[in-house]
Amino acid sequence: MFLTFSASLKAGFWMLGAVFSFSLMAISGRELGGELNSFEIMLWRSLAGILIVLAFAWQFNTLDQIKFTHLKLHALRNISHFFGQTLWYFAVTQITLAQLFAFEFTAPLWVALMAPLFLKETFTKRKFLAICVGFSGILIIARPEASGLSIGMLAAIFCAVGFAGSVLTTKLLTRNYSVTCILFWLTVMQFLLSLFFAGINGNIATPKITSLHWITIISIGGLTAHFCITSALTLAPASVVAPLEFLRLPLIAVVGYFAYDEALSIFVLIGAILIVGANIANLKTHRDK
Repeated sequence: MFLTFSASLKAGFWMLGAVFSFSLMAISGRELGGELNSFEIMLWRSLAGILIVLAFAWQFNTLDQIKFTHLKLHALRNISHFFGQTLWYFAVTQITLAQLFAFEFTAPLWVALMAPLFLKETFTKRKFLAICVGFSGILIIARPEASGLSIGMLAAIFCAVGFAGSVLTTKLLTRNYSVTCILFWLTVMQFLLSLFFAGINGNIATPKITSLHWITIISIGGLTAHFCITSALTLAPASVVAPLEFLRLPLIAVVGYFAYDEALSIFVLIGAILIVGANIANLKTHRDK
């Protein structure tokens, strides 16, 4: 009993690290939004990420874990993540931070919707109900927009689809490849994609010296967030760990209110409750199997 409680408590601290990292990434993306476009942010983040991954792989003697097989699956995973992440960086400058995080939390619901097709998982009535509840949350959050879904909201919704595709393909990759290998190809492939799209107009903006710390925070934050989540999952089951990630929604809402004067909308609150509740119900479905 004591050991179980202790492990869950440690997992909770790891998840606080993930919440903190994701929140810092959102703030950094907002600060860089007026200086760099989404592709340029991804370009410099990925370049820094390559150096960080190689440095850690060298330090912990895991360079030999980098394999050059199944590159098509790596490419599918990283194109999906690139698609989601660039839309996320665009959306962070267009809508409130609370709206962005609420829409992003629909990613597990998209995973539940697509998993039967890609991973041959069973699609139950409970999953279907959870998905319906979660997507109703989207409609409630979008309701204040009298003219319909704004471009920022659409970007946030489709970024969640991209992240869902990344989760599905990552699940396939983890069967045969280490974290070092997956992160190496993530940073390398996304660097190449960013280089193409950022340079397609013949002009790639470089971050100012005064903005280098934001690039550093985004690069390190993305890696530490996923490391914290992975560490938490080694200590406690997903049904315990995953709900803790939702703590970043109220945190970012408070940050948005005080740092950017973003109103705390009742529609965002109600929609977020439905989305989070749907995710927890979906987690319970997996736990009850």
